[in-house]
Amino acid sequence: MKSFAFRIALFFLFIPSPAQSQEKGIPAGLAADFIHAVVEAGRTTYSKQVVEHLTRQGALNASENWEQDQTLLLPAQFLSMSSKTSNSRGIGMKYRLMSLWPLNNHNAPRSQNEKLGLEEVVKNPDQPFTWIVPREGRWYFEAIYPDIAISITCVICHNNHPNSPKTDFKVGDVMGGIIIDLPLGRRTEKNVDEKFQLAPEVVADYVHSVLESDRTVYARHVVNRLEEQGILHSKEKWKNEKALMLPAQFLLNSAAAIKSKRLGLDFRLISLYPINPQNRPANEFEQNGLESVEVHPIRPYIKHSKVGRKKYFQAIYPDIAVTRGCVNCHNGHPGSPKKDFVLDDVMGGILVSFQLP
Repeated sequence: MKSFAFRIALFFLFIPSPAQSQEKGIPAGLAADFIHAVVEAGRTTYSKQVVEHLTRQGALNASENWEQDQTLLLPAQFLSMSSKTSNSRGIGMKYRLMSLWPLNNHNAPRSQNEKLGLEEVVKNPDQPFTWIVPREGRWYFEAIYPDIAISITCVICHNNHPNSPKTDFKVGDVMGGIIIDLPLGRRTEKNVDEKFQLAPEVVADYVHSVLESDRTVYARHVVNRLEEQGILHSKEKWKNEKALMLPAQFLLNSAAAIKSKRLGLDFRLISLYPINPQNRPANEFEQNGLESVEVHPIRPYIKHSKVGRKKYFQAIYPDIAVTRGCVNCHNGHPGSPKKDFVLDDVMGGILVSFQLP
């Protein structure tokens, strides 16, 4: 996806600097595209494969007061909770939902640039609105992507909510925006533009943070909560039943959605103890990486590779048992080669890979 760049008066003509060309990285605009693809895939998976699936099955609806009502989170609440989880890690990158017609004033634009960006993506939803801004001694790249009503649940909620300033949304309409905020460099760096390159390791960390946040919110606030309350259970074969997909299946569905965007970004689950043989390590790098993150889960295992003229970056992150449901599924599954997992064990790895420009 190509970026639409908004130039503010305070910026001058940027000239590439040697510091930016010493080693190939990921341009800020492409990094934001990667992050948005993961955010959108997670929300789409939740909206389509969880909320709409359970509504069709007559099992459970989503509601604003989901805790008191013992229902599902609304798709916007899922995204907001995931963004708060990721943002709280202090990794630098942040993202959030906002709108020109917010139900909650906290989601209104916080600057003139954000307002202008939202207006632009409503008119031109095929491309993000981007700009660079100085803040707190650093340069930041900011990108607003359209937040499109992909589910009838979103439309009904906004059109019927007493606080909604707009009540004629339809499926496919732009309801707001997702803003992604990337730190670039210190104010002393003079040559900063949207082509400023970020280290592949940093971009992979950003992608993984969104993936991990989505899976954590789904596992803890959907699967665990509803199972503990005896309302619903997660199953491996969930599609034709009043059941939730497993947290691992949530990630796999998101991976399929991301791959379909053809950005050169991909991720998958791998394990030394897979229930599905397809999730075994495919090569020596994956085998060594899984062994490494099992012993040293605080650091990803990384690799730069080249296939023909194309360069790639890969990083393996630990796949940690964040819920009891993950543990019970693996320990109780007849196809599992390991049946003594406990909470917080490393059960496998999340392989993030992308092509370098």
